[in-house]
Amino acid sequence: MPSCYQSIVVNAPVDKVWDTIKNFHDMSWAASVITQCEAVGEKPGTEAGAKRILNDAFHETLIACDDQEHRVRYSIDEGPSPVSSAEVSHYIGDLHLIPVTLNSSTFVEWGSNWESVSEEAAGFCQQIYVALLRELAQKFELK
Repeated sequence: MPSCYQSIVVNAPVDKVWDTIKNFHDMSWAASVITQCEAVGEKPGTEAGAKRILNDAFHETLIACDDQEHRVRYSIDEGPSPVSSAEVSHYIGDLHLIPVTLNSSTFVEWGSNWESVSEEAAGFCQQIYVALLRELAQKFELK
C-alpha cells in the first residue's frame, strides 16, 4: 500500500496550531498553496462528513476531527492525476499535532495511504505536504 509522510516543528503551542488547522473548510493559513477552498453541503468544517473542493481539483471528505487528539482525518474522493479516482482508491490523509512541552512548540505530522497500481501519487502528495507544512510553520514564525 503506497503512502507518504512529512513532519515539521511549528513554533507555537499546540492549541494555537490546532485552532488554525481544525476547520476543514478554512485553508487560509496556506493561501499560497490552496488558492480556493469551497465548502460543499451544510455540515460545519469540524463535523465528520463535511466536504470541500480545493483549488477546483481535489474533492475531499472529513472523516474525523478530534479535539482531544488534535487530529484531522480525511479522504480524497476525486482529484487530478495521479490521485484521480481512476488511479487511487481508499485515500486517507491524517494530519496530527503533538505538543512539544519543553518549549511550547508543536510537532506536526501529515501522512496518507491509499491503494493504487502505481507509486506516482507518493511523490505528488509529498510535494504538497511539504509546501503546506512550510506554510503552516511560516504562519507562526516571529510571533
